[in-house]
Amino acid sequence: MLKRHFVSLALLIASVAAGAQNLQLHYDFRHALNGSIPATNYFTSTFEYFKPDKWGSTFLFVDMDYNQGRGNIGTAYWEIARDIKIGKYALMPHIEYNGGAGNSEGFGFSIANAYLLGASYSFGCANTHFNTYLAYKYNAFQKVSNDVQWTMSWSSSLCNNKITLSGFTDVWTENKDRTGVRSGKKIVLLTEPQIWYNVNSNVSIGSEIEISNNFYTSSQYNNRLYVFPTLAGKWTF
Repeated sequence: MLKRHFVSLALLIASVAAGAQNLQLHYDFRHALNGSIPATNYFTSTFEYFKPDKWGSTFLFVDMDYNQGRGNIGTAYWEIARDIKIGKYALMPHIEYNGGAGNSEGFGFSIANAYLLGASYSFGCANTHFNTYLAYKYNAFQKVSNDVQWTMSWSSSLCNNKITLSGFTDVWTENKDRTGVRSGKKIVLLTEPQIWYNVNSNVSIGSEIEISNNFYTSSQYNNRLYVFPTLAGKWTF
């Protein structure tokens, strides 16, 4: 992590390291906005962890969707990623795992594992920190899908740290048919910008907006853009 704005970036990383764990609770309105995808509106909890060290950095998050009867958990999903610092090189090897499981109407299912290997690059500008990576992605579908993913994440502090803008954008390829019956690839877009008002150093209120295209697996939802906002609270440890 370097660049012309090294001092600003170093200060931002130091502040992130000091408050690198947070727990979020989102109320998702997507059923009200598009009843054809979820059966109800529901809560989602998210735990995020980021830790830089002299060998690089580790990031992970865990999502729980409370979308089953009586507010039971319907989906659990997590990602863990590691950027590995090599000397003073700006590019860092990036390794990542994604996976999860769930339950829908009494039937359990797995979210197919994904394994990523690529290179990441971090940079800063004023009060904003960016990280981007390009990676090969192995999707462990019924018919294995060999793909590529590009990701950009950001975090910015405004108004004397009272406002935080953060989020990510993912673009990746995958098989149109995960069973392998039909051939061909599709391009998936998923971006989730967040805005937070920081009441104090621990408590924040705000929103996340999920914007996606080709993200949902059913073919009836392909080639359609969906926008789903949430109302959220966050506790930073």
